[in-house]
Amino acid sequence: MLNMPELFRMYGFLFMFFSHEHEPMHVHVIGNNGEAKFSWDGQEFVLVKSRNVKPNDLKRIARTIADNTDIIVKRWEELFG
Repeated sequence: MLNMPELFRMYGFLFMFFSHEHEPMHVHVIGNNGEAKFSWDGQEFVLVKSRNVKPNDLKRIARTIADNTDIIVKRWEELFG
């Protein structure tokens, strides 16, 4: 079974990493029959792909990631060096 380190859950979405991640730093968001991926561009997380996520949900997800960037970066460094 694949290990999926969970960051947090909000608005019916799971914000997480996969256990064997790769650079660049990125966050997977899964829920409500959709998914999205946000990658670190050196200054902020930006949307790189989404499938079946409503525009309003994408805005809330992006805001949540921006508001929690420090937590996400710290957790990535703990897990992946």
